[in-house]
Amino acid sequence: MPRLPSPFTDAPAFEPPPTDALIASIEAELGLRLPPAYIALSRLHNGGHVARNAHPAPTPTTWAEDHVGITSIAAIGRTAPFSLCGPAGNTFWITVWGYPDIGLYFADCPSAGHDLIALDYRHGDEPSVVHVDQERDYQITPLAADFPSFIAGLIDDDTFDLD
Repeated sequence: MPRLPSPFTDAPAFEPPPTDALIASIEAELGLRLPPAYIALSRLHNGGHVARNAHPAPTPTTWAEDHVGITSIAAIGRTAPFSLCGPAGNTFWITVWGYPDIGLYFADCPSAGHDLIALDYRHGDEPSVVHVDQERDYQITPLAADFPSFIAGLIDDDTFDLD
């Protein structure tokens, strides 16, 4: 598998690199198989704030006309609040905030929970990446065909005209 460019800033990782046993237990708890590229990235840097903090979107969202903001990617783990199975992880967003159960919420946005990025497993075992907008009745907007394409598509929000 080709190595993905790291999207992270120099901020410390949310959790240590995941072991094979931790990955297996997280997948069992979630009932989903994590994309190999997500696992590979987590072995290098397991969660954290992203340096390239935006991704183009094909339609307007509550964040912007042409992109979504990205704050961080969730660690594979249970310890950090915004880890996949942490206190503010996937289950929290589905059960407490009412986000649709379409897969795995793995990236947060600058809106403090009013939109999230998810791995969408509705069409099979190889998930696409979507933006889910709580402010628009949980509107789902496709962003990338897969996780590697999503990471490759991250850019600095300065690229966009924010006026």
